Amino acid sequence: MKLLEDKIKKDGKILAGDIIKVDSFLNHQLDINFLNKLAEDIASHFKEKKITKILTIEASGIALATVLSAHIAYIPVVFCKKQKTLNIGDNIWQSHVKSFTTKKEYKITVSKEFLNENDEIIIIDDFLSEGNALKGMIELANMAGAKIKGVSVAIEKSYLGGGDLIRSMGYNLYSQAIIKSIDKGTFEFK
Repeated sequence: MKLLEDKIKKDGKILAGDIIKVDSFLNHQLDINFLNKLAEDIASHFKEKKITKILTIEASGIALATVLSAHIAYIPVVFCKKQKTLNIGDNIWQSHVKSFTTKKEYKITVSKEFLNENDEIIIIDDFLSEGNALKGMIELANMAGAKIKGVSVAIEKSYLGGGDLIRSMGYNLYSQAIIKSIDKGTFEFK
């Protein structure tokens, strides 16, 4: 998606450790008008799919998933919590995830009340690096018996292999901007 590529070139920053900083519009300060355009594109890409819920992970996936919901008849958004809280109870699905940006491992959790075999879902996240977050959400969805109709991320760092992993698992992955490499402080897109 050229619009997102141009925004990354204009406002994105490259930090040490293959970290791409796009927090001025995607995952810290939110540019809602811009997120609306991303969501409209994702909804259009999956328009032929019957989707009853959107699954994402806290915290950065929630904004895009919420805006996307408005483009798919305001279907529910369920987000995986990175910590089991007292109010979620014990009737849960859990999977392990290692975060690329924090280098921490999390046990992500979703209540069985909100994800089950009757759900036809799309999985959404802001970034795809090594594929750990998406893989964890896919595991949760499969445990629940939910039907995964698609997976989408705003930005894929293809040089880290996560996209290849998710595609090799047989999932319909739609990445809006695929960064092929970062060279001398510039982005190269596929």
